[in-house]
Parts: sequence; C-alpha cells; structure tokens
Amino acid sequence: MIEVPVPGASLRIEHVVLDVNGTIAVDGVLLPGVAGRMAELKERVHVLGVTAATHGPIRALADELGIEMETLQAGAEAERKLSAVRALGAESVAAIGNGANDRLMLEACALGIAVLGREGTSVEAVLAAKVLAPDIATALDLLLVPQRLVATLRR
Repeated sequence: MIEVPVPGASLRIEHVVLDVNGTIAVDGVLLPGVAGRMAELKERVHVLGVTAATHGPIRALADELGIEMETLQAGAEAERKLSAVRALGAESVAAIGNGANDRLMLEACALGIAVLGREGTSVEAVLAAKVLAPDIATALDLLLVPQRLVATLRR
C-alpha cells in the first residue's frame, strides 16, 4: 500500500491502473525507465494495465512487466476503464493515462495522474486528473516517493 498523507485528505492507494499505449508504451514498445519503476511499484500495490490493444497483442508487455493486463474490446473503452477502477474500489485506486478514453477513470479514482507523452495528451484527461506529470517516469516516481504528492496536493 502507498499512503499519501495529504493534510485533510490522506490517500491510501492499494491499486494502480495504467493505460498502456501512449502512457507506458509508444507504438507497442515499453518506454525507457518503466520496467524498473514497475518492479518497485508492484512490491507495494496491485498493478493493472488496461488497453484497447491499439498496437496489437500486449502479452509481451505484460510478461516483461510481470503485471496483470486487461485487453478491452473496441468501443466504449472509457466506460470499460471506469468499470475496472470501480471493480477495484475507486477510493483506493491511482490511475495514470493520457487519452480521452482515460478521462472517466482519472476522474473517478482517488488519484488521477495525466501524463504528457509522445502520442500527445488529451485535454479531457488533463482536466479530469488531479495531477499532471511531464512523463511516465515522473508519474511513477510520484507514487514511489509519495511526499512529492503531498507537496502537490495540499491546499
């Protein structure tokens, strides 16, 4: 578990839900720095990747990272990502994404992080998130070093 002791609004993160394409991978290839951070993160929380598999099968990425991956059927991806977050208990989920279809999950979870990436970032995702990170490495580091989030989220 990751505890983020924000004054007046502490967070207890038990699950991290990650969009795959555009967030942790580009063109189906894992971004640099993700694997090492993921190894450390999955020691603390359950990690779930969710994807519409835009760039084909994701089994290799799932195996490389050692995390659970859920491939979503085409159509209504935003609602399916939201369902995944709700099934885990949205109040204990941090979600990371960059696309318009990530908006609902970023908005519903305890901590939504929008990532600026090589595929671009949807304005809808940015507006739905509580935090905007310049890249996936920084977003994952926020979870690995939660004091950084305290400084960002305190009011």
